[in-house]
Amino acid sequence: MTSAAPVQSLARLVGAVFLLAGAAGFVPGLTTNLYEGLEFAGDAGNAELLGLFEVSVLHNIVHALFGVGILMAATPAGARTYLLGSGALNALLFLIGIAAAGDWLPINGGDTWLHLGLAVGLLGLGLITARERGPE
Repeated sequence: MTSAAPVQSLARLVGAVFLLAGAAGFVPGLTTNLYEGLEFAGDAGNAELLGLFEVSVLHNIVHALFGVGILMAATPAGARTYLLGSGALNALLFLIGIAAAGDWLPINGGDTWLHLGLAVGLLGLGLITARERGPE
């Protein structure tokens, strides 16, 4: 049995963190105004994960879907694709937040800057590990 490539371990870790973040958006205590402020979609609600990041049911589902990295990490190529794709999607979410075009997805200032940080980090990890191509 061979050990996982570093890119696979990174993708599994990132996928697990996103999966946990998606679930955390439904946990009382971690999410403020959960019962009275959590909407399915849109920015009309006032539920916030950790009191910082606006969330909705759709937003939590999107985070949980990013957990697909756990499955994509089965191969080094899949793990790199996941990191680069997730980075690109977070860059798009950053741009949506900057343009204030997220009426369908609650994105506040905290979310916007988090998406930028995630985009830079995930794209960086994907690009750095692309140089370390080993056996696929």
